Amino acid sequence: MPTSSPHPPSSPPTAPPHPPADGLLSAALRNLREIGHALSHPSHPPTPFLATAPKRWQRMLPYVVVVGLAAVFIPVTITVLTGQYGLSGGIAGGLAVAQAAPFLMLAHRPLQAWWIVFPAQILGAIVLFGQEGGQSNAWPWTPPGLVGYLFLLLALALRERRQALIGVWLATGIAGLVLFLVSSHRGTDNSLLLVILGAVVLVIGATVRERGDAQRRLAEQETISEAERARRTLLEERTRIARELHDVVAHHMSVITVQADSAPYRLEGLSDEAREEFGAIAASARESLGEMRRLLVVLRSEGTEGERAPQPGLDRLQQLVEATVRSGQPVELSLPAGLTGVPQTVDLSAYRIVQEALANVVRHASGAPARVSVSSDGAHLTVLVVNGPPERAGSSLAPHTPLETTGTGHGLVGMRERVRLTGGTLDTGPLPDGGFRVAARLPLPPPSPPPATPAASSAPPLHPEDP
Repeated sequence: MPTSSPHPPSSPPTAPPHPPADGLLSAALRNLREIGHALSHPSHPPTPFLATAPKRWQRMLPYVVVVGLAAVFIPVTITVLTGQYGLSGGIAGGLAVAQAAPFLMLAHRPLQAWWIVFPAQILGAIVLFGQEGGQSNAWPWTPPGLVGYLFLLLALALRERRQALIGVWLATGIAGLVLFLVSSHRGTDNSLLLVILGAVVLVIGATVRERGDAQRRLAEQETISEAERARRTLLEERTRIARELHDVVAHHMSVITVQADSAPYRLEGLSDEAREEFGAIAASARESLGEMRRLLVVLRSEGTEGERAPQPGLDRLQQLVEATVRSGQPVELSLPAGLTGVPQTVDLSAYRIVQEALANVVRHASGAPARVSVSSDGAHLTVLVVNGPPERAGSSLAPHTPLETTGTGHGLVGMRERVRLTGGTLDTGPLPDGGFRVAARLPLPPPSPPPATPAASSAPPLHPEDP
């Protein structure tokens, strides 16, 4: 009785699966379809070379070139075909027009021109094959036909995509090979020469085109990056202004809270409804402060801490100017004495505008004299920063760097946002002498009327027990 083995016999190792036999064939067919599609569909609209050039003569240059090519190659081809190859004038003229007249299309439709020139070149080779006078001359491409074909390949390389160029080069090589096999006894065959020179021209033209496309894409990307950078700068400046505005509003809210909480203790004779009203005001103010603190957490960037120093104002302009003067930048300050009644938001915005303007002077007009002027007419606060032209490159003054490091570094963007915050206006621009001017006009609140003081005889004493 046969006994079964405890372990089943091991199956022979299977060979790794071979790639399907039609894998390379399908890839080749797919590539051929792409090449055929590229040869039958131009990759660009029928716009001429240099259509976007800024000057008119640059836009007209491609037309001048193609007209010149056609005007040169048509008579030269007729002369060569009749004189060296012995063709009649009619046949030579027809071949010359078919091979060289399409050069007029090179400026805007080079691929369509190739579909005319290439068959015309093959037809010319067939016609010259039986000519007795052409047995010792170059064949299948005549000298003017070969040179003109190279110009055609260059125009194709500068406009069409890589698949189309490969298809054109393969078609040229296959046509030359077939003609060579048909007439291998001729000693003046130049089909291989056209294949080699055509490959060189196509590579050079494609390299120039791809380099131009890369530079164009880089310029577009730089434009997009600049727009994104400007947007990011604007958002950062608005966030900074919001953080500074939080300090101003929080101060006023804290004052409201303290006044509302202390009102029942400072004022006697308040009714219960009035005490509840003051309590509700204090509670709302504290709730608003809490909401503002949570908003500040959102606005603050990661890894940064809030500024603990008091926000600067017009009272610190003198220190700012002195710091700029110590850095080697001549600055004059005109600030009226006793300037009061400026809201804290306007006070901070005016300081920041002067700070950014002086930083721009040091950065872009190092060594140029600058003047800072602050004035008020009661309704508006005017801030004016004017600098002269920058020093020449050969000046003995070395480039300076601002000592103030608290500026936003965003220049005019920050100024516009701060002026917009206060509802004012900003005027900036170059001066005729090469300098620059920054003028900000910030609105001031109307002066509050003094509280009416009641007559002494009618004012009841707050504390009857006092003498």
